[in-house]
Amino acid sequence: MKITIAQLNYHIGNFEGNTSKMINAISEAKKVGSDIICFSELATCGYPPRDFLEFDDFIRLSEECIQTLCTYAKDIAIVVGSPTRNAHPKGKSLFNSVYFLADGMVKFVQHKSLLPTYDVFDEYRYFEPAKEWKVVDYKGKKIALTVCEDIWDVGTDDPLYTLIPMDEMIKYAPDVMINISASPFSYDQAKARIHVVRANVKRYNLSMFYINHCGAQTELIFDGGSVVMSKNGTIHDELPYFEECTRHYLLDEVDAGGSDREQEKVKIALIHDALILGIKDYFKKLGFSKAVLGLSGGIDSAVTAILAARALGSENVRVLLMPSQFSTDHSLNDAIALALKSGIAYEIIPIKDVYEAFMDKLSPIFQDLPFNVTEENIQARIRGILNMAISNKFGNILLNTTNKSEMAVGYGTLYGDLCGGLSVLADVYKTEIYELAHYINRDEEWIPANSISKPPSAELRPDQKDSDSLPDYDILDIILYQYIEKRQGPQDIIDMGYDPILVRRILRMVNINEFKRHQTAPVLRISPKAFGVGRRMPIVGKYLN
Repeated sequence: MKITIAQLNYHIGNFEGNTSKMINAISEAKKVGSDIICFSELATCGYPPRDFLEFDDFIRLSEECIQTLCTYAKDIAIVVGSPTRNAHPKGKSLFNSVYFLADGMVKFVQHKSLLPTYDVFDEYRYFEPAKEWKVVDYKGKKIALTVCEDIWDVGTDDPLYTLIPMDEMIKYAPDVMINISASPFSYDQAKARIHVVRANVKRYNLSMFYINHCGAQTELIFDGGSVVMSKNGTIHDELPYFEECTRHYLLDEVDAGGSDREQEKVKIALIHDALILGIKDYFKKLGFSKAVLGLSGGIDSAVTAILAARALGSENVRVLLMPSQFSTDHSLNDAIALALKSGIAYEIIPIKDVYEAFMDKLSPIFQDLPFNVTEENIQARIRGILNMAISNKFGNILLNTTNKSEMAVGYGTLYGDLCGGLSVLADVYKTEIYELAHYINRDEEWIPANSISKPPSAELRPDQKDSDSLPDYDILDIILYQYIEKRQGPQDIIDMGYDPILVRRILRMVNINEFKRHQTAPVLRISPKAFGVGRRMPIVGKYLN
């Protein structure tokens, strides 16, 4: 038996485009004589469709897609994910299902059993879990079909569910497992995915074909990395990361095992490639092509500019250099050097006179009150207005350059530097930004060395440094990571040896700035716990306040 994996980039609600992609892959699989071609979870409608699932017309279009694919399921079987209506009067109105199409018809449907409702997932909001489990017979082989989460409770010491679907399916003595998935990227997800697939393979002594999405859907990035694993636990093949790919396999060769073909996984390289795909798909799927951002000469905006240029092409990126009376000459020079090196168009718009005009209008009200964060925020908001003016006039999407450390503690100005249509780095800690900059410069200096080596500063007052307001990033990021990603409370972190006053100060800053994060652009998710849909905190909670 020959099985084809089609790792494709779907577009939520683009039924015509998604169907066309699958038809092209089916044609390719037929040419090489494949018996089965496999697509991923909810491939017909894209993942995650969220409240589109509440529209009857959306489900109807998904069903039409299945019917269209049935006409191509001749001389080949098609495994594909799609929502299914629940005919029973009780329970949720839909199932998240894997279809097996053959001989021009729907031959078999298996519903998803384990519906994740944590982090970015909210499937129990829409779907009813499966109540029965069977396998499908095709060309002398019994095939166990599962959907994403259905395999993830195997190989863990902390199971979330009381049921393991494959424990039910194994009773029918299947010959192979196929799992269709929509598994979002985080920098440690690829290793976790392989661990889970291997745990299933060893538990059931069956080879597995694991098919994942590739492409970005707003903040969620799907890395691909589909896996074909032999029953002895060796990786027969691991598909590329962050790109579409179609490959074909003989089941007998997969079952026989062989040398392990796992790809190397370097955290910072994965983050780099994920962010580029995230930017590229956000623009493409929204129908935009050009970006604008403020380039300050600092490391965050420098990294964002290079990533944008690599995602969209330097000709489609525009930067504004907006020095004030507090800006240093070397920051302006560093920004110019980066723009020239990368071929990005730039304009210099000094803001001193605009700032002074604001202060002139406000002076009767402010009178002799001392300079403070108010005047700093005015500068940031002037820059936000200028960036948004270019965005509105020329149709350029403004990219937000705030990093995760700043976003966490509120070190940013609403309607100023927090403006933007997409937050590129807001799930990347400041210490990781430095790693990312060095990775970008690994073969050639794209980011000026001075942008990396100088002390970080917002340059909103004379001789300002981030360390005037924040702890050193080496300490700050560790404490933030323990609180945000690891969900450790204050005493837990203090017990690790950190200063109690510092820990409580940092955690309080995180909590009281939740209102800012609710008003910022979608954050490209690269960590196990990003700001946005995967981290739901109350704005008015008193915990640690």
